[in-house]
Amino acid sequence: MAHYIDPTKTGFQAFKELARDEPIEMLNLLLFREKAEYPEGHEHAGKGWSGRRAYEEYGKTSGPIFRRVGGSIVWRGTFQAMVTGPESREWHDGFVARYPNSAAFFEMIKDPEYQLAVANRTAALIDSRLIRFKPGTAGEGFG
Repeated sequence: MAHYIDPTKTGFQAFKELARDEPIEMLNLLLFREKAEYPEGHEHAGKGWSGRRAYEEYGKTSGPIFRRVGGSIVWRGTFQAMVTGPESREWHDGFVARYPNSAAFFEMIKDPEYQLAVANRTAALIDSRLIRFKPGTAGEGFG
């Protein structure tokens, strides 16, 4: 099974071609490494952190930037069971991040401090998904 940590060139290009002036919601699915894998020489290398602990560090260091660009978490959960989909795939955590628009997302990922924080995310994850949605209307039914 393929593993994904960073956007693919094709996926990121598709993201950039979508409307930039409307709110977006990003579904994040996370599968943590048992032990974080930092490059040699990184300040956290050799600390013996779990992947989950490294991701907590990512949240701590990227959070102020995420909030500064207007981002918020609108849903967060912990995986329990795969009801529809490959039984071999499990996720540890998931969340939906809302941005006022894709320009805010671009501002975040271009921030030099955010780029430093990403090392924690990379060390933490064995696999992930990042899926963009245009927010819809909540309601009583499925349609």
